Amino acid sequence: MIINIARKELKSLFASPMGWIILALLMFGFGTFYLSGMDSYFQVMSGSIRPAERIGVTMFVGQNIYGSAAYLMSFAIPILTMKLISEERKSMTLPFLMSAPISISEIIVGKFLGLLIFLSSLVLYIFLMLSTMNIWADIDFGYLIANSFGLILLISAFVALGTFFSSLTSQPIISAVLSFIALFAMMMAGRYFASDPEHWFNYVSLLPHYQSFSKGIIDSADVAYFVLFTATFIVLTIRRLDSDRLRG
Repeated sequence: MIINIARKELKSLFASPMGWIILALLMFGFGTFYLSGMDSYFQVMSGSIRPAERIGVTMFVGQNIYGSAAYLMSFAIPILTMKLISEERKSMTLPFLMSAPISISEIIVGKFLGLLIFLSSLVLYIFLMLSTMNIWADIDFGYLIANSFGLILLISAFVALGTFFSSLTSQPIISAVLSFIALFAMMMAGRYFASDPEHWFNYVSLLPHYQSFSKGIIDSADVAYFVLFTATFIVLTIRRLDSDRLRG
């Protein structure tokens, strides 16, 4: 049943003009960063720099794209998640969905997976775009895989948080605003307290845990953080809707 709900959510996203607009804008943004990174790389490499000091093209171009992807997704995902549950409340279809012979857990996980698969197409787009550099240079595919994996984990955390805020209100716009504020706070917390690595904000902030992936390193502690973060907000969303069903 989870697969059916995810498939239905995925179809609705691809059938929605908003979904295609967001995909197009993000692809255009990533493509712009890619071309800008390539242009900057050739400008730097054509200068009087000793070969031993030259930065690999994979990291030079890739870190620019994957770094910008985290911020671009923080703007796009609240717009997409705001309709997951808030729209159901607003259109009064949520009671019918909750009365169906499926559990709330299946509904939430299915909607979550549908949107995650939709956004994962952008991660694949970035990977394939950067892979084209292999035509004329030896690129580090391990670096691309680590960054792609980290970006998927970051997106899953964003989607889980946005889904939770979507369950709190019947106004999609309010849900999007709350999600964006929460994501911005979770991302900037670590940067604000960067001078104090031991501050607890650095442990709960999203970006510090994403930075290891941006270096091409897959750290099990960071993977566990994103998995627990995502699972926490999915469980909170399920409990929120479960309490609504009990209240009738």
